[in-house]
Amino acid sequence: MAAPLDDVFVRELERNDGVIIKINQSKIGDVGCVVWDAAIVLSKYLETDDFDGGKLLKGLKVIELGSDLPEFIPLIQLNIDTNKHLFVTKVTAAALPWGRLQDIEENCDIILLADCIYYEDSLEPLVNTIDQLCSDRTTVYCSYEERSIGNNPEVERKFFKLVRQKFDVEEIPQDRHDPHFRSGDIHIMKFRKKCNSNR
Repeated sequence: MAAPLDDVFVRELERNDGVIIKINQSKIGDVGCVVWDAAIVLSKYLETDDFDGGKLLKGLKVIELGSDLPEFIPLIQLNIDTNKHLFVTKVTAAALPWGRLQDIEENCDIILLADCIYYEDSLEPLVNTIDQLCSDRTTVYCSYEERSIGNNPEVERKFFKLVRQKFDVEEIPQDRHDPHFRSGDIHIMKFRKKCNSNR
């Protein structure tokens, strides 16, 4: 079921340079319909000194995984259209069901994931998709909110076990997150493909 575009609300996020990004979110649904806190923490991290205020992202091929199911493309496209005056390069929305990479070019520079670790059945397809999109020069940034209810701790453990089979993993320390957009239960992990990882 597509995210209904007639029932959206706008969340505004101010960049460090004062520019306002308008994010259309659906009032109905959970996965793919709203921007979760881990995504905000990750986006603000991309504005830190680690990325020279975001300047180091210019000219790079960046893929965001998370809201990439076919039913959410209209909502993503609405957000692209709403903020197109802010873009200095081409931004496109495309469906990418995890585990099925027919039409997507691989070997991007950066992959971003925010709050994608929640359904156990999606872990292996997600890790395989990340692996297929990566070259030796790709860096993956995964932001997630640590949750202690239900099977979430086990799902997180399984995810990182799968990731560590193919990637070297390090956590970005909290003191390198944006000072105003950080939380002790939101982590940003950095993955790089292991040198001996099979393609």
